[in-house]
Amino acid sequence: MQLALDRKAIFGNLRGDIMGGVTAGVVALPLALAFGEASGAGPIAGLWGAIFVGFFAALFGGTGAQVSGPTGPMVVVFAGIYATLADNPALVFTAVMLAGALQILMGVLKLGQYIRLVPYPVVSGFMSGIGVIIIALQVSRLFGHEPEGGGTIPALSAIPGAVIAPVWSALIVGVISLAIVFRWPKAWGKYIPGALAALVIGTLTSLVLPGAPVLGEIPTGLPELQMPQFSREAAPLIIEAAVILALLGSIDSLLTSLVADNMTRGRHDSNRELMGQGIGNSIAGLFGAIPGAGATMRTVVNIRSGGETRISGMTHAVLLLLVVVSLAPLAEKIPHAVLAGILVKVGYDIIDWGYLKRAHRGPRWDLALMALVLGLTVFVDLITAVAAGVVLASLAFVKQVADLQIDSIRSITPRVLDNPEEQALLDSLKGKVTIFDFGGPLSFGAAADLGHHVRERVKKNSEALILDFSRVPFIDLSAARAVETIANDAADAGRAVYITGMNDAVRAILSGLEADHRLPSDVHFDTRLEALRALARADDGDDIGGNAVPQPA
Repeated sequence: MQLALDRKAIFGNLRGDIMGGVTAGVVALPLALAFGEASGAGPIAGLWGAIFVGFFAALFGGTGAQVSGPTGPMVVVFAGIYATLADNPALVFTAVMLAGALQILMGVLKLGQYIRLVPYPVVSGFMSGIGVIIIALQVSRLFGHEPEGGGTIPALSAIPGAVIAPVWSALIVGVISLAIVFRWPKAWGKYIPGALAALVIGTLTSLVLPGAPVLGEIPTGLPELQMPQFSREAAPLIIEAAVILALLGSIDSLLTSLVADNMTRGRHDSNRELMGQGIGNSIAGLFGAIPGAGATMRTVVNIRSGGETRISGMTHAVLLLLVVVSLAPLAEKIPHAVLAGILVKVGYDIIDWGYLKRAHRGPRWDLALMALVLGLTVFVDLITAVAAGVVLASLAFVKQVADLQIDSIRSITPRVLDNPEEQALLDSLKGKVTIFDFGGPLSFGAAADLGHHVRERVKKNSEALILDFSRVPFIDLSAARAVETIANDAADAGRAVYITGMNDAVRAILSGLEADHRLPSDVHFDTRLEALRALARADDGDDIGGNAVPQPA
């Protein structure tokens, strides 16, 4: 019965999946060639990357309609390590295989839910930075020149020289390619994608206007195995590149999975998706192909064309395999400038223009964080950019939460109680009692100033404090020390401390850390009303501060 249901789920949309996969494959063809050329490994490596990652990520992944393959972020990182280790490509592809293994490990350890917690300004910043990098790397190629050295700064430095002395045939086909990818009518795009039209028209134009640098000979046949190799000198670089590729590919893929979920009203399995991407990248590295991730544009095209299940992603890879086997020699005539024009459009689309247009209406801190991450991405490296962005965003969030928690403490002193009996008892105590109601979990950010703010807001004539923990589900070490500080201050001042609503978990933490050593055992009450009644009885006996623990000798 279950097998029948699985078969129906997989093959129930076979026609739509095949149509979606074929359409996505047509869109992926020029992009795979362009990404392969931009990576330094060659256009055929881009095609094999789209085939291996596209097929195995779809087969083993956790997002039914996702189409995977080379993407801008992955190519930027891969191109950097390929330029550094170009004399030994086996080390480069070892980094790709290691990245795939790390992704599989992240899936096994169920880290998918945490990888998606990167704040949006950080994602926006590094994606926009990658878009800027892609454009910067292609400008010289549009003018018929190849930038010397890898990285953004050498590429930017090469632009003035390329502009001054252009190869006119390359510039013409490059401009034609740019015009097509930017202005191709959407209605026509349903039948022929703009990138494919630019590839064909630009290449045909170059046959009439010879002189533009072309891809040249492209090897045919199956790729050779690239067995893993290690070098003590290159090990740090390989490990760093593998970690960046794994994290970046995981973030890129899971973000695309969210897009697919929104379009299909489905729900992906993030940990299975990581394992599928890892298997795809491991096999890609083993065969000398460039790494990939979930590709948003190709996934959207697939879904809009009817694709719903993993068959569509596998079909896209099979189509590209047929192209490699039969049409690879024709690709030798494609000019670099044509692929550069296609990649400029890719870079432009990666930049988060939607946020940039509205950023002035949002929090300035988010805009500053996005700009910082963008700058670090372009001029330093991706891992530094993402790490700095996540740390700063986390600190900013903790500060905001801490401010809200401290403000909530300010707002309840003095306090008007909702319960009439509580209010009557509080009034009868004539200012001898100050109540502090902690309105929720106490973060370490709030705990740093908690004791100070309580100390400032205790009335001078107060003889007792009520600390209400009814809405505090848990505390950490910092909060426990803050409670200890409040108890110490109260004891030193001769004030009694009454605890209400504290659950067993919080009490166990205080006891385990010995943060309650100046709180007598008889000061814990289930409700605030019970504590006020006890204080009223103590006030009648003129012993309201009697349970304050004297300072130890």
